[in-house]
Amino acid sequence: MNEMTQDNLRSAFGGESQAHMRYRIWGDIAKKEGFPNVKRLFDCTSDAEQVHATLHFKALKDVKGDFPVTSMAGFGIGTTSENLQGGIDGEEFEYTQMYPAYIAVAEMQDEKEAVKAMKYAIEAEKVHAVRYQEAKDSVDAGNDLDVEDILLCPVCGYITFDKTEEECPICHTKAKAFIAY
Repeated sequence: MNEMTQDNLRSAFGGESQAHMRYRIWGDIAKKEGFPNVKRLFDCTSDAEQVHATLHFKALKDVKGDFPVTSMAGFGIGTTSENLQGGIDGEEFEYTQMYPAYIAVAEMQDEKEAVKAMKYAIEAEKVHAVRYQEAKDSVDAGNDLDVEDILLCPVCGYITFDKTEEECPICHTKAKAFIAY
């Protein structure tokens, strides 16, 4: 695998891994503030970020060794509304700046597995930002997120609130494989 794509995958792995933990922490804040459905959304999105990190790690399967890893990571504990905004900002950074650049490099270097992993992630991150905005709108109005179903595609990290979907619109995994939160 080409060095630039390796570096980008390691960076994406680091960022997704940190988002995974950050969202767990922010979910605990949401629960303490009385927003149990927002906690469920944070937990689901945390697991989606783990899906992305795993895809990146697997794309690096033939790369062995220890490497310094630079990655974007938001820090800070705020209110649930502030944490949701932090989530929105992070997701938007990933799909507007980070992944487009990383995908362009991987495509130029003909790294098919890396491209597939990052294309799954970029499309899912767009959905994550929308879901967080829906939650933030509810919290800012003094309400919990009004959803019954929060479902995760375990293949690409897509999140839906619609249990009637038949398959993932990103990777086409059948909905029966979705994980409920």
